[in-house]
Amino acid sequence: MFKTLLPALLLFFFGSKAAVAQVGMVGQEIGIVAGPVAYYTDYGLRWNAETNSSNTGIGVGLVYYLNFAYKADCDCYARYTYFNDHFRIRAELDYHEGELNHYGDIAQKDNLGGEQLRGMIGKAKVYEIGAHLEYYPLSIRDYTAFAYPIAPYVSLGFNFVGYDPYTYSTLGPLEDNLFHTFRGYVSQEAGSTWSVVAGAGMRYKLNAVSDLVMNMQWRYYDTDWLDGLDHDNPQNKFDDMIFWLNFGYIYYLNF
Repeated sequence: MFKTLLPALLLFFFGSKAAVAQVGMVGQEIGIVAGPVAYYTDYGLRWNAETNSSNTGIGVGLVYYLNFAYKADCDCYARYTYFNDHFRIRAELDYHEGELNHYGDIAQKDNLGGEQLRGMIGKAKVYEIGAHLEYYPLSIRDYTAFAYPIAPYVSLGFNFVGYDPYTYSTLGPLEDNLFHTFRGYVSQEAGSTWSVVAGAGMRYKLNAVSDLVMNMQWRYYDTDWLDGLDHDNPQNKFDDMIFWLNFGYIYYLNF
């Protein structure tokens, strides 16, 4: 499905300015973002500092905005309403991947179990597409007119997610070198799910038609199989989640 969606979305996001301007009466913006991803999964101990700092990867995304403060059909500001001046809608298509390892006291032990955990390597490959509502406490219209250079915001949204995990052991065949906790709880199957996305960030105005953006997102998935692992032990209290810090460039199509 993503092989079909990707070309269509690329054409939609990066089509000609004249074509995109006909989509609607509101202002439109496109951009690209990228940055590090921290994975909170069944690899390692969830709140362990080494796990949180080491189980990381990289993510990239294409973003598209509807800017209600601006009207594309007349190159002018829209009629003022609180919603028009303080909210944007963002659609995005993202891909992130990372390598996952076991950390913590048990993994560091000099015994068979510790060796099995250290030798167990996971790879997460995740595609996401979704829509988010961004709220700007300061006026979008004033920011566009250079009243201030920075515009902070918070956001909330949902993504449709496709994931493809892979797990192997550096000790040999995985089934022969699997730590006892995960026996019967490893899957190499691709799947799909949903994620809820909460974020915060800021824009920095470069000029009349472009911004730099910094965005922090927390994503919680409706599955525990994003990393290919699940188990029924008491410490497995949460589904998988990530924290994504990204930076990007935004271009205003209609200015």
